[in-house]
Amino acid sequence: MIQPTGKIRRTACALLLLAVGWMASAAQAFDAGNGPQRGTHTATGTIQVAFTPGDNATWLIVDAIQKARHQVLVMAYSFTSRNIAVALIAARQRGVDVQLIADPRQAKSVGHSLVDEIAAAGVPTFFDDQHDSAHNKVMLIDGGGQNAVVITGSFNFTQAAQQRNAENLLLIRGNPSLTAAYLDNWRQHRAHAVAFRYK
Repeated sequence: MIQPTGKIRRTACALLLLAVGWMASAAQAFDAGNGPQRGTHTATGTIQVAFTPGDNATWLIVDAIQKARHQVLVMAYSFTSRNIAVALIAARQRGVDVQLIADPRQAKSVGHSLVDEIAAAGVPTFFDDQHDSAHNKVMLIDGGGQNAVVITGSFNFTQAAQQRNAENLLLIRGNPSLTAAYLDNWRQHRAHAVAFRYK
């Protein structure tokens, strides 16, 4: 058996140390929020879950919107739920800051999309066309406050998601760091989204 020379052993050790150092720095960057999952968040607060069909996920969303006091920020892929649209418009009318970022292709190609109607009611609406799909289904309610709610999951804001599809919905309350991460992500998409002018 051929034994490695001292030079080969030293080179192998140096490469191993470089690899370990790179993995450690990558793990640190990932943990610091620079990785694909934006860091780790401590489990605090409560999580409410709904599965459709079966659970009334639409009602949970509407109820959360009705309890909003300051702000409702939305990112939607497809939007055809009249109950959720009416709740957003009503919140806007009572002085809540409501803003919607929507996928432009879905808004224009789905015949019963309510994005136009929401914009026509005075809700500032933006199209995010910087991606193949603006596929987020997120609402941030009163972010920064003690009663902040993050709503997310596979559930589109549609009638089909409630009545026909197998979907999940999470309402996360009382987790300030997670809320801040979602708020930061909403702002990033808002920065490159284009304002939609209803005619």
